[in-house]
Amino acid sequence: MLHVAGAGVCGCCGALRPRYKRLVDNIFPEDPEDGLVKTNMEKLTFYALSAPEKLDRIGAYLSERLIRDVSRHRYGYVCIAMEALDQLLMACHCQSINLFVESFLKMVAKLLESEKPNLQILGTNSFVKFANIEEDTPSYHRSYDFFVSRFSEMCHSSHDDLEIRTKIRMSGIKGLQGVVRKTVNDELQANIWDPQHMDKIVPSLLFNLQHVEEAESRSPSPLQATEKEKESPTELAERCLRELLGRAAYGNIKNAIKPVLIHLDNHSLWEPKIFATRCFRIIMYSIQPQHSHLVIQQLLGHLDANSKSAATVRAGIVEVLSEAAVIAASGSVGPTVLEVFNTLLRQLRLSIDYALTGSYDCTAGVSTKIIKEHEERMFQEAVIKTIGSFASTLPTYQQSEVMVFIMNKVPLPSSQQSIEAGKAGENRNRLTQIMLLKSLLQVSVGFQCSNMLTALPSAFLDRLLSSALMEDAEIRLFVLEILISFIDRHGNRQKFATISTISDISVLKLKVEKCSRQDTVFMKKHGQQLYRHIYLICKEESNVQAHYEALYSMLMLISIELANEEVVVDLIRLVLAVQEIAQINEDNLTAYNRCALFALGAAYLNLISQLITVPTFCQHIHEVIQMRQKEAPYLLPEDVFVERPRLSKSLDRLGPEVFFWQSKISEVLGGSGYNSDRLSTPYVPQLTDEDRLSKRKSIGETISLQVEVESRNSPEREQRAPAEEITYETLKKAIVDSVAVEEQERERRRQVVEKFQKAPFEEIAAHCGARATLLQSKLNQIFEITIRPPPSPSGTITAAYGQPQNHSIPVYEMKFPDLCVY
Repeated sequence: MLHVAGAGVCGCCGALRPRYKRLVDNIFPEDPEDGLVKTNMEKLTFYALSAPEKLDRIGAYLSERLIRDVSRHRYGYVCIAMEALDQLLMACHCQSINLFVESFLKMVAKLLESEKPNLQILGTNSFVKFANIEEDTPSYHRSYDFFVSRFSEMCHSSHDDLEIRTKIRMSGIKGLQGVVRKTVNDELQANIWDPQHMDKIVPSLLFNLQHVEEAESRSPSPLQATEKEKESPTELAERCLRELLGRAAYGNIKNAIKPVLIHLDNHSLWEPKIFATRCFRIIMYSIQPQHSHLVIQQLLGHLDANSKSAATVRAGIVEVLSEAAVIAASGSVGPTVLEVFNTLLRQLRLSIDYALTGSYDCTAGVSTKIIKEHEERMFQEAVIKTIGSFASTLPTYQQSEVMVFIMNKVPLPSSQQSIEAGKAGENRNRLTQIMLLKSLLQVSVGFQCSNMLTALPSAFLDRLLSSALMEDAEIRLFVLEILISFIDRHGNRQKFATISTISDISVLKLKVEKCSRQDTVFMKKHGQQLYRHIYLICKEESNVQAHYEALYSMLMLISIELANEEVVVDLIRLVLAVQEIAQINEDNLTAYNRCALFALGAAYLNLISQLITVPTFCQHIHEVIQMRQKEAPYLLPEDVFVERPRLSKSLDRLGPEVFFWQSKISEVLGGSGYNSDRLSTPYVPQLTDEDRLSKRKSIGETISLQVEVESRNSPEREQRAPAEEITYETLKKAIVDSVAVEEQERERRRQVVEKFQKAPFEEIAAHCGARATLLQSKLNQIFEITIRPPPSPSGTITAAYGQPQNHSIPVYEMKFPDLCVY
C-alpha cells in the first residue's frame, strides 16, 4: 500500500512539472541504445516553434541533463541530447534563438573539454552544424575564444592511436573552419582576424599541412587512395586555409600572413624551402589578386628582419619571393616598385660584405656565426634570379626604370658612387659591380622594346659603356651580354653563338627586318660611341674566347638589327681597324689575342659580304679566306676558337695576301654605290675622358694617334705622280704600290710609337727640342716671306689702273715643311 501511495505521489509531482521539461524527458528512451524517440522529438519541436519564448528554458534543461549524463558517464544519453539540440537548432530561427544558442555552446564546450575522443568529435560535429546556420539576429556578446583555442589544440593532437589522432585533428580543422565561417562575415561578431586568433588558427592549419602521415600513402587501390585523400588532414587543412585567405580583406592580409612567417621561422622551414614555397603558392592563389603586393611587401620586410640570419634561410625567403612574383604577374607588385628592387639590392650588398668580412658585425658578447662563402654565393644568385622574376612581371616602361635604377647603383670611378680604397675596398667594389651587372642582365633578358632610343637612354648607355672599360674581364663580358640582349629583338643571338666562316648564310635562317627610322636615329646618336668601345675592348689583353664570341655576336646583331648603308660602312672600317690592331701590335698582345682578332675580322667580313650581296666584295673576302686556309689557318676561327687553339708565333712575317685591304674593299664597294671616300678613310676612335677608367692609356697611344693624323694630312701624301700613259702594266703597278705604301706607312707609325714608348726621356726631350728649334726657324722664314714678299722675276706689273703692283706667292701655294702640318 505504501509503495502504491509513493508511486501516486511521484506521479502527482510529475504531473505538476512544466510541460517543456516533460517533453524533454520524453525524448529519452529507457534504453539509450534505442536512440532518440522521434515522435516525442516532433512534439518537442512543435512546442518550441509554437512557444519560442520557452526555447531558452528547453536549452537550459537539456544542458543540465547533458552535464549530469557526462559526469555519470552515460554517453548514450549524451548523444541523444546533442541530437535533440541539433534538430532544434535546425528547426528554430526565431529572435529568441540567441538564448538557446548560449546553452548549446555551453554543452558543446563541455563535450570538447572531455578527454574522450568520441565526445570531442561529437561536440565538434554539432558546432559545425551550428556554424552553417545563418542567424536572423546578431549576437553582441557571444565569444568564440574558447573554441578557437580548443580546436587549435585538437589540430595538434598527439594521441597514440594513429586513426584516433587523425580523427581528432580533422575535427579540430573542421571546428576552426566552422569558427571562421560563423564570424568572418559578421562585423558584430568577435573579430577572428585579430592577431590573438590568427596566431592560433594559421599555425594549426600549417602544422597539418606540414605533417603528411605515412599511412596515407599505403592504400591498396586507387579507389581507397581517393577516399583516404578526401579524409586526409592535410587536404582538409589546405581547403580551410584557402577559404580563410579567400575571405581576407585588404586590412586583414598582414595579420593572416605574419603567423605563416613566424611558423616557418620557428620550425626552420626556409632552408629546404619546399614547404615554404608550397605555403605561399596556396596563399598567392587564394587571396584576391589586387592584394598580391601586400604579401610581397610582407616577405620583403621579413627578409630585412632576417638580414643577419644564415645565408640558407635568406636564400629560402628570396626564392619564395621569386615564386610569389611569378604568380602575382597578372596583378602588380605594388605602388613602390623601386622599393622592392632597392631592398633586394641592399640585401645583395650586405651579402657581399658578409662574404668579405666573414661576420655579421655582431655586437660584443654575442657569438658570431660561421659564414660560408659558397652559401652567400648561393644567396646572391637567388637574389639575382628574383630580381629577374620581379622585372618580368612589370610593363616595359617600369622595366626601363628598374634598369636605370640598378645601373645607377653600380660603383664607377667617374660617378658619384663611393669607391672604397684599399685592397678590401677594391674587392668589394668589384663584387658589387659584378652582382649588379648580373642583375641588370637578368632584367634585360626579358626586356622587349622596339625603340632603341627608349630602351637605351643616353645616361644609362653612358654608364653601361663606362663599365666596358674596366680592367676586369668578367665585367666587360657582362656589359657585352647586356648590350646584346638589348639589340637582339628577333632571337638571332644563338645563331651567332659559334664563330665560323660558313659559306652559306641561309642555313642560319636569320630574321631580318628593314632598319626603322628610330633605329637610324639611335645609330646616328650613339653609333660612334658603340664603335669606339668595341674597338677599345678588342685591345684588351685579358680577353678570352667568350669575349670574342660576344664581340662577334654584337657586330652581327648591329648589322642585322640596326644597320643601314652608313652603319655597314662604319662597321667594315671598324673591323679593318681591329685587324690593324693585331697586325701592328702596338699594345703587345699575345699570339692568341692577335690570332683571335684576325679570326674575328674574317668571320664578320665573311657574313657581312653575304648579307650585302656585292659579288666583287664577296669574291675578295672569299679569296683572302681561301689564302688563309692554305697559308695561315691560324688566322681563321676554326683553328683559333677551339679547345686547343693552333697558333703561330711568326705573325709579324705574314704576307699581304692574307689580309683584307681597305683600298681594295673601298674600291669594290664604291663601285656598288657605297661611300668610297668614307670606306677609304681608316677608322680612328676619338679618346675621351671616359677612357681614364681603363687605367692603361699611355702617352705613347695618344702620340700614335697624332702621328697617324699627321701622316694622313702631310703634303707628301697629296703629291701626285706625273701624268703618263695608262696601260695594264701601269694599273697593276699602282695597285701593288698602294699596298706597299700602306705597309710602309704602318711601319713608320710603329717605329715612331715604339720610340716614344721605349726611348729614354733625355733622348725624347732632345729630339723634341731640336724639332721645336727647326719649327721656329721655319716659321720665321714664313713670316718674312709673308710680310716682305720678293719681287717677281719680271719686275713690276702694271695694274688695270696704271699703278705698279708687287707680285708675291699666295699663302695657299707655298710649300710648308712637314713639321708645320697637323
